[in-house]
Amino acid sequence: MQSYVLVLYYSKYGSTREMAHLIAQGVENQGLIAKIRTVPEIFPAIATAERSIPEQGDVYCTLDDLQNCAGLALGSPTRFGNMASQMKYFWDQTTSLWLSGALHDKPACVFTATGSMHGGQESTLLSMYLPLLHHGMMLLGLKNSEAALSNTKSGGTPYGVSHVSGSRHDQAISQDEKRLAIVQGERLAEIVKKLNA
Repeated sequence: MQSYVLVLYYSKYGSTREMAHLIAQGVENQGLIAKIRTVPEIFPAIATAERSIPEQGDVYCTLDDLQNCAGLALGSPTRFGNMASQMKYFWDQTTSLWLSGALHDKPACVFTATGSMHGGQESTLLSMYLPLLHHGMMLLGLKNSEAALSNTKSGGTPYGVSHVSGSRHDQAISQDEKRLAIVQGERLAEIVKKLNA
């Protein structure tokens, strides 16, 4: 099986999905395969089962996708300073991987989008680090040598790339944010290659 970097995200309005694809572009710029996956919606009362393959968009992540990845980029929109419940629910199902140590020593990074500048971007990024730390993964942020990190007016952070989409989710990802997403994917791929050399 060929080595790949898993780009796992949940997106409601599209910004986090767009960032995931930019990070995947960065991974592929370094000559590695990026496997893009998402997680399904969850509902308080389930009347019908969710399709195992969505009708459109990226396919759902499986525990095998996660177990077999060489590195991980994890993205979620901000929900009151935390990752979305859909993503949290997925991680709550990973006990078997935790017990086996399947993710030990694999590099990982995180990314997020939020509707407002003070919507909790940094705390969301930090909240996504917590399950990764419990799984024994190695965490990567953005290097301060990247000029776009200082220039961006609507996202960034050394913890991982972020974006403010606006209260109507109509603010496009800026050129600086696009650059940071690609750079974050490139850095993750570089570390994967070094660890697997």
